[in-house]
Amino acid sequence: MTKLTKRAFLAGSAAGGAMIAMPTVLRAQATVMRWGEMLPTTHPQVQMVDRIAKEVKEKTSGRVDIQSFPAGQLGSGKDMMESVASGALTMTTDGAAALGSFLPQLSVVEAPYLWRDPAHMSKVAKAPVFTQMNDDLIKKRGLRMAAVTYYGKRHLTTGSKAVKSAADVVGLKLRVPPVDTFRAMVEAWGAKATPVNFNELYLALSQGAVDGQENPLPTIHSAKLQEVQKHLILTGHIITPRLIVINEEFWKGLKDADRTIVETAIANGVTWQDAELANQEGSLVATLKAAGMSVTEPDLESFSKPVLATLPKQFESKWGKGTWDALAAL
Repeated sequence: MTKLTKRAFLAGSAAGGAMIAMPTVLRAQATVMRWGEMLPTTHPQVQMVDRIAKEVKEKTSGRVDIQSFPAGQLGSGKDMMESVASGALTMTTDGAAALGSFLPQLSVVEAPYLWRDPAHMSKVAKAPVFTQMNDDLIKKRGLRMAAVTYYGKRHLTTGSKAVKSAADVVGLKLRVPPVDTFRAMVEAWGAKATPVNFNELYLALSQGAVDGQENPLPTIHSAKLQEVQKHLILTGHIITPRLIVINEEFWKGLKDADRTIVETAIANGVTWQDAELANQEGSLVATLKAAGMSVTEPDLESFSKPVLATLPKQFESKWGKGTWDALAAL
């Protein structure tokens, strides 16, 4: 892991972009790949990056050096995606819905109540509709989706109000990522969707700027949200993929042998991370309960029914007619 302030990063962005564009032969001996992350170092996704970096460095004998910048050092998720698109940053990982700001139809991959289970979600990487989306993203924004990772089942937490059904969240201010599908889901529950960047979430919860939030268990735990939230409600409303995104120009500029090594290391890292997250999900309910959270298994239909009644139709023009049904049928 490398330390870098956002100011220092932005000051060097132009130079970084130029380095990415340079032919390999003109670069310094080590080809540096800078990978920005929003999550803290304790999260398996950041640990995955470090494992990938170690494997790549070993197998390329130091020719390729992946440097990790976790915990939002380089700004918001949108900041980092913009930086990858411009070439100032090499890689980042973010949700499909967030990437929808670059390619609107991509947000369907992170739609609520679409996937039956993680195995169903993992099929998306080989689906023709996803391949087409990747081609479009490369063409339109110069971004390549290098891999699909599992991020976990998303659950609801609240600060002071116990929740047994969607009726109990009516009027509550629930933090969502700055993404339209998440806002529509929360509004279908009758709550007030309040966009907050993840690196500002702990403070927003501690100060009461929002009443609750939703995230996978490993994210809740690694960000220590149990310190500022009393209730854990096991809604499981989204089975979340996250996408490893890389600057296409950089990717094409890698030597074939090095590109193969990076691809293999990413695949190995994703396999490890997905298993680690699944393992953590199996034990974290008890861990969070022991930390003082109350745990509720709510009326799931009260949450899913209003969302499924409105959201697929609401976003059909954005996702493409039949896209939801095609993915649900995988």
